[in-house]
Amino acid sequence: MGDWWQSNIVEPGKLPLLLALAAFVVTFLVTRLITRMIRAGKGPFRNIETGSVHIHHVVPGIVLTLIGGFCAVAGGQRGFGSAAAAVIFGIGAGLVMDEFALILHLDDVYWTEDGRKSVEVVVLTAALVGLLLLGFAPFGVNDLNDEEMQNRGTLLTTIGGNFLVALIALFKGKPKMALFGVIIPFVALFGAIRLARPTSPWAKRFYRRRPRARAKAQLRSYHHDRRWLGPSRKLQDWIGGAPDVEPARALERR
Repeated sequence: MGDWWQSNIVEPGKLPLLLALAAFVVTFLVTRLITRMIRAGKGPFRNIETGSVHIHHVVPGIVLTLIGGFCAVAGGQRGFGSAAAAVIFGIGAGLVMDEFALILHLDDVYWTEDGRKSVEVVVLTAALVGLLLLGFAPFGVNDLNDEEMQNRGTLLTTIGGNFLVALIALFKGKPKMALFGVIIPFVALFGAIRLARPTSPWAKRFYRRRPRARAKAQLRSYHHDRRWLGPSRKLQDWIGGAPDVEPARALERR
């Protein structure tokens, strides 16, 4: 175990990345636990307010992210300073990304349906950083040997081809597959060769005169959402807490 740690984490200089990822995940989970306790009126925690202003935790998160980021740039990749900067950066990033939906909508949507975006983005961020930690490089350049890496033509062709495939997957309405495809090109390729989502720019552009393709895309999208939307929402509720029931839905249930 010690040899693996030394050869795969310490020597390649990945310890700061591991510490930042751990701090990011732990901060998000602890923050969600505290906010859920505040929401339920349990425990000693309360919202922080200055007069009539509610201080969201994205504010200290931005400050910590800036401090950790600048210290990391100044401190290099090794030593106690870089490790401390990585932890500070991870804590700040966890606080910021926990309120990603608030930043996106410029509104306090933390416990609404729109607030689910924060949980989705945090999970995606942790997964992508985890892949980088395991040694995956963007655009598949980790699959090239030293000779190919020195060949600019091969390198640029690989990056350009993988970027194009990821862009097609995004254009087909599959942003998650496109994002993961930047790290693992096969994922983006799988999304690029399959039918587009019916509401995507690709479908609107190329399926207008293809009723069969449009109908097939709608049917596939319906079955996909029916199969995965429920479990996905349950997982998000388990991680970040269920959103508030909207008034209209509450009336419908009555």
